[in-house]
Amino acid sequence: MAAEEQSRLQIGHVLFVDIVGYSKSLVNQQSELLRELNGVVSGTRQFCESEAQQKLIRLPTGDGMALVFRDSPEAPAQCALEIARALKEHPRIALRMGIHSGPVNEVTDVNQRQNIAGAGINMAQRVMDCGDAGHILVSKHVTEDLEQHDRWRPLLHELGSCEVKHGVRIDIANLYSDEVGNPELPKKFQALKRHRSHVRWAAVAIGLLVVTALAVAVLSFLRKGPARSLATAVEKSIAVLPFENLSEEKANAFFTEGVQDEILTHLARIADLKVISRTSVMQYKSGAPRNLREIGQQLGVAHVVEGSVQRAANKVRVIAQLIDARNDAHLWAQTYDRDLADVFAIQSEIAKAIADQLQAKLSPNEKKAIEQPPTTDLAAFDLYSRAKSLLLTANFSATNEPDLRKAIELLDEAVKRDPSFFDAYCQLAYAHEELYAVRGSDHTPARLALAEAAVQAATRLRPDAAETHLARAQYLYYGLRDYAGALAELEIGRRALPNDPRLFELTGYILRRRGQQEEGLQNLQRAAELDPRNFYTLQQIAVSYQFLGRYAEAIAALDRALAIVPDNVETRANRDAFYLCWKGDTRRLRQTIDAILGQGPGAIASAADIWFFCALAERDPAAAERALVALGDNQCWTEPPIILSRSFGEGLLARMNNEEARARTAFEAARIQQEKIVQAQPDYGPTLCVLGLIDAALGRKDLALDEGRRAIALTPLEKDVINGSRVLQYFAITSAWAGDKELALQQLEAGLRAPTASLMLSCGALKLFPVWDPLRGDPRFEKIVQSLAPKDAASPTK
Repeated sequence: MAAEEQSRLQIGHVLFVDIVGYSKSLVNQQSELLRELNGVVSGTRQFCESEAQQKLIRLPTGDGMALVFRDSPEAPAQCALEIARALKEHPRIALRMGIHSGPVNEVTDVNQRQNIAGAGINMAQRVMDCGDAGHILVSKHVTEDLEQHDRWRPLLHELGSCEVKHGVRIDIANLYSDEVGNPELPKKFQALKRHRSHVRWAAVAIGLLVVTALAVAVLSFLRKGPARSLATAVEKSIAVLPFENLSEEKANAFFTEGVQDEILTHLARIADLKVISRTSVMQYKSGAPRNLREIGQQLGVAHVVEGSVQRAANKVRVIAQLIDARNDAHLWAQTYDRDLADVFAIQSEIAKAIADQLQAKLSPNEKKAIEQPPTTDLAAFDLYSRAKSLLLTANFSATNEPDLRKAIELLDEAVKRDPSFFDAYCQLAYAHEELYAVRGSDHTPARLALAEAAVQAATRLRPDAAETHLARAQYLYYGLRDYAGALAELEIGRRALPNDPRLFELTGYILRRRGQQEEGLQNLQRAAELDPRNFYTLQQIAVSYQFLGRYAEAIAALDRALAIVPDNVETRANRDAFYLCWKGDTRRLRQTIDAILGQGPGAIASAADIWFFCALAERDPAAAERALVALGDNQCWTEPPIILSRSFGEGLLARMNNEEARARTAFEAARIQQEKIVQAQPDYGPTLCVLGLIDAALGRKDLALDEGRRAIALTPLEKDVINGSRVLQYFAITSAWAGDKELALQQLEAGLRAPTASLMLSCGALKLFPVWDPLRGDPRFEKIVQSLAPKDAASPTK
């Protein structure tokens, strides 16, 4: 069913065309104008090419038309330019055009003809409505796509935002050149400019009166910073803090977490509220003293909810209270003593009562969603609550895979008890996708099939739910790398999940893999606004900066994460590993590792791979041996999707020490392991890339180069910028180890031009890491290393 619906929903690149003054023309003139316009449009090269390839749908609109292209965002822009040129020969047609990319549905109308509808069409019309005769206006979404190409940048001129139907504001650019288009500012923007000018002069007068007040405010900020931050918080903003478990059985803690999570989820559905995600609030444990003003400042909210749950036999007591975090005022409180079976009704009542206190408007759909219980089986709810808590903690560490697999077991039990448990299927799908794609530890057809089955189950239960669209978006992205399909699903889901950071997070990941690094980063930062204490999101923001080669900003993002979890060993080590890659200086990382080792023998376990990386960079075999012991059976190096096993690490160390027999034994063991992985994932380029590395280490030059080239063919950059870049970059190491220096240097230069930067191709890694030893001394290699050295970049403070 999911696949069937997906085939109808797609991203369309829409050109909306309208004849200015059409309604004022006589009827016979209207017919002549439309006939003349149809001839102009159908005569353009872009129209003919797209129609011949069956990648164009034409929709008459009365006074113009909508053209939906299925090629790329360039197609409607190119067609618009060609129409504008052709209209020079038809001076009586005054035309305005609007371009937008968005979701469209192919439908069959009452006459059994193919037709189209959807948000993509509507938004293109609204973009067009902001213009006058001769204007070709482009939405921000399309502008960002076009700006990826040099030929379009000089033609795009940002206008700012314009208010359209329903009070929605859209950012627009004007597309014109010396030859075509209208360079004049549209009348709507001229009116806005005049209004702003009046406001600006009024503001000057007011500003003179408040200078003294501002000076006082500065002093107040210096004395009471948090209070000022809370004063700027959105009035209808809220965080639902963890409830206290008052049950005698401590095992009911998961049940208490589930109650709090459901109340938070209900409130998050309300578009009139800003609600902070569970990941950020779960850090404020119940039972411990809380400074609500400080919490409100850290989360950027004006209100918090606290509560407790007590469960005994078949009874439950839930206490909830709403507090103004700015002044600790208690705005509302209620105690609910009910039968245990009524717990879901209590959760809905609390959410609606809080929304009423905050004067939040609830739409009929929001009210219906809040009142819908997640399940009728309390045992299934317990299993689900335990699983969801495990999934949250599993996200915080790459070594928490056992928690992830345990969560899958619990969710399987939950849906076995209640086959109609919709939310459990959504979580189950994500958990399988995490193993398949995010960690890549089980990138097999069998694992993907389990994710697909969970998505299909969710779709059967609630095909139109926003969570279904999110689940399908996650599957399309993680499982199929169908970026357009995933973005279309996310655009639908966002309407009913206004406070869900996962939609912005996933959009950020998709845009990163499409090579739109800056746009991806912006979406991750938006996710962080809704989930400000989620250090995994902050880590991903750091990764985005690293992909852009902006190490100082990557380190600053990890500093924000460490302010939340100062004792997180992985993040501490990763921070200084970034510094090593940026500056080629191991001292900070070694100091951090020494400090972690000082905490106890097992403290380094989750950062042992970074310790190993540092030890090899410093050519310290004793430290490298200790790091291998600390690794246990974990990987010696991970730069997703490239994963190098512990045996591979043993081979690296032995070769660095010129212990050839030991190196060969280790690489042979690594090959046996890797070959099994490749057999299970025959069409997955990254695993084949690693096999090529191993064969190069074993001296199997031709086989290694063949495997590397096949890996590149299986992972094209246009399909996946991140994986494609990694496979391309690590093939440079394969080539160097295979003894083909010319090819290695070519691949190294290609890898450095790839859309995302690699740690292994950073200045520090090229300068220090033993894998590049075959190229050392070559003037071309040394020149590359020198070119990557930071140019007087300011070092971040420790």
